[in-house]
Amino acid sequence: MPELIEEIRQTIANDQFEFSKHAVDQSILRGIRVQEVREAIAIGQIIEDYPDDKYGPSFLINGLTQENRYIHIQCSYPTRPLIKIITLYEPDSNQWSDSLSKRRKDDHQ
Repeated sequence: MPELIEEIRQTIANDQFEFSKHAVDQSILRGIRVQEVREAIAIGQIIEDYPDDKYGPSFLINGLTQENRYIHIQCSYPTRPLIKIITLYEPDSNQWSDSLSKRRKDDHQ
């Protein structure tokens, strides 16, 4: 997956992305700025792969902003001209471990 994260990073850096309505709503609700999404993806890693997601294949990326804020960003595979940001949130340390990149075993979501 290293080549996939590089492709996603490059696509985001080239402003070839869009937010779903849900992602826009969540970014407002959670106070996550577009610049923070760019920063998190620029150094982030793919932590989960959802090839069979009902809305289309997607990844979950864990990244850190310049202000040391962890953000999880679910985005579509880079198979279209624009990557779609599906949702985004600050991970809950009760559900995630290892720098918020691995689901805790007792989390059944």
